[in-house]
Amino acid sequence: MTIFNEGLILETINMIKLHNLDIRTVTLALSLRDCISDDVDVVCKNIYNKIIKYAKNLDAYATEIENDYSIPIINKRIALTPISIIGESCKRMDYVKIAKTIDKAARDVNVDFIGGFSALVEKGCTKGDTALIESIPEALASTQRLCASVNLASSKAGINMDAVLKMAQIIKKSAELTADDDGFGAAKLVCFCNSASDNPFMAGAYCGYGEPECALNIGVSGPGVVRAAIASLPEDSDFSDLANKIKQIAYKITTTGELVGRKLAKKLDIPFGVIDLSLAPTPAEGDSVAGIFQAMGLEHVGAHGTTAALAMLNDAVKKGGVMASSHVGGLSGAFIPVSEDAGMIEATSKGHLTFDKLEAMTSVCSVGLDMIAIPGDTSVETIAGIIADEMAIGMINKKTTAVRIIPVPNKKVGDIAIYGGLFGEAPIMQISKLSSKKFVNRGGRIPAPIHSLNN
Repeated sequence: MTIFNEGLILETINMIKLHNLDIRTVTLALSLRDCISDDVDVVCKNIYNKIIKYAKNLDAYATEIENDYSIPIINKRIALTPISIIGESCKRMDYVKIAKTIDKAARDVNVDFIGGFSALVEKGCTKGDTALIESIPEALASTQRLCASVNLASSKAGINMDAVLKMAQIIKKSAELTADDDGFGAAKLVCFCNSASDNPFMAGAYCGYGEPECALNIGVSGPGVVRAAIASLPEDSDFSDLANKIKQIAYKITTTGELVGRKLAKKLDIPFGVIDLSLAPTPAEGDSVAGIFQAMGLEHVGAHGTTAALAMLNDAVKKGGVMASSHVGGLSGAFIPVSEDAGMIEATSKGHLTFDKLEAMTSVCSVGLDMIAIPGDTSVETIAGIIADEMAIGMINKKTTAVRIIPVPNKKVGDIAIYGGLFGEAPIMQISKLSSKKFVNRGGRIPAPIHSLNN
């Protein structure tokens, strides 16, 4: 006879109904290595057919699971083998054509986003890498669901400063080509250090070269649940009490996510991959990572102590999650995207959260400078300097860091860039006006740190 714990059932219902617990994404990771040909038309045909074959039931089955368990699944996504590898074999490398084919396939299987328009260039570029990078602005401007990423640095290889400068140009051009949408093209583009090949979150999701033929990776959410759990503690609770409470709730969130992931993978008849524990906020009220800091006792995100609070949060989420699942992967921790978190938007608008404070927080968060809008007239060299700083944080700390930054055309500090949906809206942030031009134009590669020699 099955014995149900009424308290746990009610707690789970409250997590979903009152505190915005959801499965942020179910992401089908799909290898395209068998789609290679020297004819770009054949490549496009192979890619389209393979996406349709494996993902045709993803949306329908995810909806069935959502209804069966009454757990919201916010996005359905696909992550592909880095397309720079797939298109490189073509006699005529037409990456824009490939991008449009991928976008059409994503539309036809009804997924929200498709990632993998990517290149890994931390140590240098091949011809295919260069061609893909050059095509990114047009590819993103001419598609709806396609997302792009480029890995520019790693703790083993150092920082490819030539690629950093090139990507600053690409970001600027991507924003300019989508000026009517507040530079939204740049919101679908991310630069990485130490990118994770099984990350289910956009814009950085891709299916790494060491990944299987296909797998289902899950991204959970739940900052509202964590905030409510902390708020339920007595006011005199110490940091050990806070950490333990976060671990307990992370365990429950992870268990819920893995249940959904395994059920969906079984229906799709593909392997379950990993669960990414990252607390992914939304612009919805009560679903904010910034709100967690206030529940901890800070007046607002940006106050002194914010970085320490984020470090503890990230660590406790990971500890709770790995107790619940042996298949934790991706990024796992806490995202701090400015435009996608109501509390972060408020803190930025009021001047509580500065660009420099955000950069400090990225040393301990899941990713890095995420969905940050800056003035449209920001120079390419300044953007390159911002990217280089973030790559350095990741390289030295042996962690994933990223930059998803939007130089919003025709807007200045104090204006608002509006994207809607999960992307939210972003106040244009003040950045340093000091020049980085001579530094970023030196070129070459910043060497890997001494701790990279650990084999």
